[in-house]
Amino acid sequence: MAKAQKSSGEQVKAASPLKALFPVLAVAACFLLAFAVFYLFFGSPANFEEGEARAQAYQAWVDGGQVGEEPESPTMGHPKNFFGVVYKGGFVIPFGIGLMLTMLAFTIERAITIFRASGKGNIDVFVKKVRRMLANGEIDNAAKACDAQQGSVGNVIKAGLRKYREMVDHTGMEKEAKKAAIQAELEEATMLELPMLERNLPILATTASLGTLVGLIGTVIGMIKAFLALGAGGAPNAAELSVGISEALVNTAIGITTTAFSILFYNFFTTKIDGMTYAMDEAGYSIVQTFDVRN
Repeated sequence: MAKAQKSSGEQVKAASPLKALFPVLAVAACFLLAFAVFYLFFGSPANFEEGEARAQAYQAWVDGGQVGEEPESPTMGHPKNFFGVVYKGGFVIPFGIGLMLTMLAFTIERAITIFRASGKGNIDVFVKKVRRMLANGEIDNAAKACDAQQGSVGNVIKAGLRKYREMVDHTGMEKEAKKAAIQAELEEATMLELPMLERNLPILATTASLGTLVGLIGTVIGMIKAFLALGAGGAPNAAELSVGISEALVNTAIGITTTAFSILFYNFFTTKIDGMTYAMDEAGYSIVQTFDVRN
């Protein structure tokens, strides 16, 4: 695997191509699963009144060489349960379910990544501990604490401490240049950590927007069907009217649910990332100030 060279001379592995393909493959898998669940599970004849009898009649019609009039679809009957009601929501429903599954998949993926990046223990307590060690000149102990923390904040602080030691031993630079080098190292380490933390968050933001729009499309289609039933000649067809309204409400419910949870998790993750970024900046400032005071 190819390796990239950092300014400090340390080699880091280049990003795997699979990481770039993961979002595309994950979204495709979520939508394929959504369509399979919609047509095979929600659309099962067992979820509709007389659905199994209609399914048997249809199978007999096929086995008999399709002679005579084609039987009604097994899903033509009134829904017997919630799954049947969802199926009656129409062809927009699997797209809404696909967005919901995408939201769940990337919520789990981001939760695992961000909580791993948070490391062990409370970040605020860790930063205060490192600042106390820096104030006492315990640079080696601070580096060991970073190793024990095993998180993104610890990685950034350790990079700064590594540069701190290097600048202490460097005799050919002015003090201000040394401080600038330490600050640059901290900023570079932070920039290496942030993309990993923020990766795939735009997908959650996208599901928040698309969830509402897809739900609105299904709602409009359902209401059109309902008004067509009302506008038909003679007495309104209660069955067609109820199907249209049901389709509208089911799509609305799925769209709103997807959007609400997408916004909730997106804001939660961004808040966690902002907290870690602030801790990195706070510890970095302490490292630079300690170097200024002691050298």
